[in-house]
This record gives sequence, structure tokens and C-alpha cells, in this order.
Amino acid sequence: MNLVAPDSMSDPLVGSAARLAVAEPIVEILSAEKVFANGFRGLAPIDLAVGRGEFVSLIGPSGCGKSTLLKLIANLIEPSDGKILWWRGAFDDVGKDGRQLAFVFQEPTLMPWARVARNVRLPLDFLRVPRAEAEQRVQTALAQVDLLPAARSYPRQLSGGMKMRVSIARAMVTEPDLLLMDEPFGALDEFTRNRLDEDLVRLSWERQLTTVFVTHSIYEAVFLSSRIVVMAANPGRVFTEFTVDEPFPRDENFRDSERFASLCRDLSSVLTEASFASRKVSA
Repeated sequence: MNLVAPDSMSDPLVGSAARLAVAEPIVEILSAEKVFANGFRGLAPIDLAVGRGEFVSLIGPSGCGKSTLLKLIANLIEPSDGKILWWRGAFDDVGKDGRQLAFVFQEPTLMPWARVARNVRLPLDFLRVPRAEAEQRVQTALAQVDLLPAARSYPRQLSGGMKMRVSIARAMVTEPDLLLMDEPFGALDEFTRNRLDEDLVRLSWERQLTTVFVTHSIYEAVFLSSRIVVMAANPGRVFTEFTVDEPFPRDENFRDSERFASLCRDLSSVLTEASFASRKVSA
């Protein structure tokens, strides 16, 4: 484990420019902060970069701003100060070839009246992709998540895990280069969650996706990530981060290994420190 020291103990809100030292950054967060209209300071200034092909997980105590940071990266909300770059430029160029972004929310948000294939095709319809090409891409995306047999099913006929796989297929059908996921498996049972984690780590590896993933699960973060960013609250900020220097793709052998258990213990200790720092600043 390559542990990066927490922010300055004298000022826990200070960012670290060292976090920007990644090869070929896809996203660069440059002293970005968020203060909401009611005056609540959701995020202190954050400096963070995500490099091409990285799988970065955001984890931390409730209220630390994980989802807020992800929405800033998705350009769903704007920073109050600082800026964010995508592929070293403004968001205007996102959506062009090689700069596709997709977002998977906590809930599948499927259209209940539409069959699975139609739900997956939705973003391609918005993009006015020709029907023949769209249908082929839908078939490919469904195959990637092992859902081809369910293409003509309705959401009400699917389990929770299958619905989430439909949501992932809907993101993958756009052939994204940057995939953002906001705790998509949090409501699922452990067995289903583990299987979807394995599917996701395989897809990310095969497509060489750049992924930013929000989770509350220590085990999920360690299994999926090449780097874990631990956040603290009051206000939300980066507390520390470390790399999970294990090869991809990963499977049950990694999950059952002593190395995995050791990394989970290390992350648990860091999260305890982050939670204590959150209470200390709040007090």
C-alpha cells in the first residue's frame, strides 16, 4: 500500500498539490470548493486529479461531500470557487470523440413502461444515433453485463441486481471514456454486490475506462480501486489517499487473499482517523 500522508495537521483543510501528479489527467480539480445557497459549506477547496485508466473510489463518513464532488466532476453543479478541467479543457468539449462521460446514479431510474433494450437505447436516441447502429450497440452493452436474454423484459420483471446492470449497460452503450458512479450497489445484498463488483472491474479493465466511484464499503473500495481517496467532513475535504497496488483484473482469489484483508484493515484505520478529524473540526 502506498499511503499518502494526510493534509497538514496544523490546517486539515489545506489541499495537496502532489495529488495532481498523475499521468495524462482526464479530470483535474483545482482548488474547487462548494458553498450552497443556504450558506452550507459542502466542500473546502480540493485539489485532485484522475489519470487515464485509473479506478478512483471516494469514501468517507456521511456528509463528507463524496456525492457533491462527483456531481462537480459530472458538471451537474458548479464550484463556488476554483475550477475543474476535463481532458485539460473546459466542459464544452466533453461529448466529442474520446471524451465521452457517463453517470450511473444510486437508483437505476429505468422507464417502467419500456423494455430493457429500449431503456438501454435511451441515450443513443437523445444523441440521434441511427437505429441500426443503436441496436447493435445495445446488443453489445447488454452482452457486456450478461443481460441479452432479458432484452425484451420490463423492469418490473427484474431483480434489483438486474435493474442495476441495465443502468450500467445504459451507461456503457455510450462507449464512455469517463465513468462516474454514485454508490450504485449500496442497496443490494452482499452476494449480488460482489458479483456486480466483479463485472464492473472486468468491464473497466477491458475498456480501459477512467472511473470515479462513490462507496461506503471498505471491501468494495479495496476490491475495485487502483486508488482510494478518503474524505473527511465539516466541511468536506480530502483527508488522505492511497493506491491499491494489485494487478487487474481481480476476482475471488484477490478477495480471499491475506493481502486483501490487510488492505481492508488499513483502510478501516484511515476511515476511523477521518471520522475523528470530522468530529474535531465540527467541535
